[in-house]
Amino acid sequence: MQRVRAGVVGIGQMGQYHVGVYSELIDVDLVGIADTHHEHVAAIAEKYNTTPYTDYHDLLGLVDVVSIAVPTSLHYRVACDFLNAGVHVLLEKPITHTLEEARELFRLAEAQEVVLHVGHVERFNGAVQELKKIVQDPWLIESRRLGPFVPRIKEDGVILDVMIHDIDIILNLVRSPVRSMTAMGKSIYTNREDIANVQIGFQNGCMASIVASRATEIKIRTMAITQRDAYIVLDYTDQDIRVHRQASSEHLVTRGTLRYKQESFIERIFVHKENPLKLEIKHLIDCATRGALRVVSVDEELHALQVALQVLDILDKDGLV
Repeated sequence: MQRVRAGVVGIGQMGQYHVGVYSELIDVDLVGIADTHHEHVAAIAEKYNTTPYTDYHDLLGLVDVVSIAVPTSLHYRVACDFLNAGVHVLLEKPITHTLEEARELFRLAEAQEVVLHVGHVERFNGAVQELKKIVQDPWLIESRRLGPFVPRIKEDGVILDVMIHDIDIILNLVRSPVRSMTAMGKSIYTNREDIANVQIGFQNGCMASIVASRATEIKIRTMAITQRDAYIVLDYTDQDIRVHRQASSEHLVTRGTLRYKQESFIERIFVHKENPLKLEIKHLIDCATRGALRVVSVDEELHALQVALQVLDILDKDGLV
């Protein structure tokens, strides 16, 4: 089988993860990487035995697939150039800052008969895959994605930077139209929202509460789902799922004390743990070279961005606190 020629544009932290994955795949040749910072891209290229470029246009004609991990404002222009050249593209989230540009990229990919995927890596988290098998008719979803501030994030607020992951997963779990939304945001380190709290009501009655922060001095990535007869807790970082069932509680009152006792049967779900980014890139290559069916439809790709942009509209109207 013919080997796949791959490249990466944008060698920041996320781009370096892509470089590392491509370098490990046995049926892929990492033919080049591009970044405007000459010394940086040269050092990474030497580490992974590939060719550095400071102009991404030099990769056109050399690659079959490319990962694009540049700032969001450059996504549309860079992706257009590769799609027009017949290159399959994995574009880091968020795909663009507008729905119009996002739709145009998918129209272009279809016209050029190439694959365009958006880099929602959490979709390929083994725990998320298992979660979809056990969540049925959820009543309440509580999501927390918290962490300390990282100065490299300058362009997007916390909603497009990290909360969009949880919006995407929740929309996929609930599968019901959004009925209402409220949102609050707070600017701390940047002029955009660094903390955000969003509540979504769905037409089927499910409620979702989503909290995202890049101003919290501990890294937390969890989602909890309440449904009939089960409380499901997912930890993204550990790729761990625990299902609480048959809960009972009681309290005991003695002189000067009040004690609570709570018990439940806890089922720990086995999760096959593998690098989610590697699974995501392998899926792109399977779709590009073997005609595999994409695991996320174009409409689903656009829906997560649409809801995230609606949240930003609410914040723009109400202002940051």
